[in-house]
Amino acid sequence: MKTLYLDCPMGISGDMFLAALIDLGVDPKMILRELKKLPVDKIDVEIKKVSRHSITGTTFKVRLTESHHHRTFKDIKKIIEESALSPKVKFLSTAIFKVIAESEGKIHGIKADEVHFHEVGAMDSIIDIVGAAIAVDSLKVSKIVASPIALGTGWARTMHGTIPIPAPATLEILKGVPTAASTAPFELTTPTGAAIVKTLASSFGPMPSMTIEGAGYGAGKKDFKESANLLRAVIGSSIGGGTAEGVERLTVLETNIDDMSPQVAGYLLDKLLEKGALDAFYTPVQMKKGRPGVLLSVLTDSEKKDGLLDVIFAESTTIGVRAYEVDRHCLERKAAKVKTPFGIVRVKLALRGGRVVNIQPEYEDCRAAAEKKGVPLKQVIDAAREAANGLR
Repeated sequence: MKTLYLDCPMGISGDMFLAALIDLGVDPKMILRELKKLPVDKIDVEIKKVSRHSITGTTFKVRLTESHHHRTFKDIKKIIEESALSPKVKFLSTAIFKVIAESEGKIHGIKADEVHFHEVGAMDSIIDIVGAAIAVDSLKVSKIVASPIALGTGWARTMHGTIPIPAPATLEILKGVPTAASTAPFELTTPTGAAIVKTLASSFGPMPSMTIEGAGYGAGKKDFKESANLLRAVIGSSIGGGTAEGVERLTVLETNIDDMSPQVAGYLLDKLLEKGALDAFYTPVQMKKGRPGVLLSVLTDSEKKDGLLDVIFAESTTIGVRAYEVDRHCLERKAAKVKTPFGIVRVKLALRGGRVVNIQPEYEDCRAAAEKKGVPLKQVIDAAREAANGLR
């Protein structure tokens, strides 16, 4: 299982995050190729190596001729949705912007869709957020963990005037997220950086146990005398998979749907199983306003998660999917043949600790024997189970 760890002793911003992943090894040409799917005339990107306290890192800066700097969240969603980006990248990008919109809306007392993005709404920040979604999607990691976030101190000049650091939006976004003390008189964590880490990270704390495969450094704009202004991204594999013998670490994808036709619902399950889902099923649920709906649940290993997400977003009407890891405990299985009064029947044996705990006769064998001998099916099944009891 791949894990990405974000070490944020000097905070996080959109350009530092993207630069760190490029320094980690994500192909910048691939990012630019995907970014060209956005409705932008020209994207001029400067990516270069810099030094911060003798540590080499990468900077990412976007320069473009774009004059429309004021957009609402509704405008930005339209830009992303009408692009040719993948469903996963669209979902991540919109989710990050939604976090910012909801926090700004709460601060200014307006609806999220009505929030006007000034600095964030400028196209360079749209590039930062969409580029971040493209880059992290390309890594195909199962989990993202972040350190406590340093915020900075002081004052910042904005279109609304001078405001304290951390910015109100940053504080609102990072509710529930552990932060680290910092005396740097600068905005270390921006609303964009806060939204990225809040959306992507599943937990916060020290670096988890893993076999390290690579590290990248994203450099901030300022070069402080006291500390190296760097965001560090570390990728690695879980040691031993983190599970005991007979236990598989899998991922559950689930979403509630109340506006999809039954024909599409059946087709969706078929497509998910064709794509490699270990299991896929619906559970009846009651949704908002008393509407009947279904809970779609999909069980998969981490390698197939992104492909299955693509199927869900392409084939269903949902706009959001929850994902979480589970442990599946599996019994050891063996096959055997038993002799019954109605013929030879194959049985499946399930063992725990070397002891048979479950016996299941093969249905097709039992059905064929029942039809051939002219006896009830359940009589053949009972006979096969009785014969298999000798194998316990």
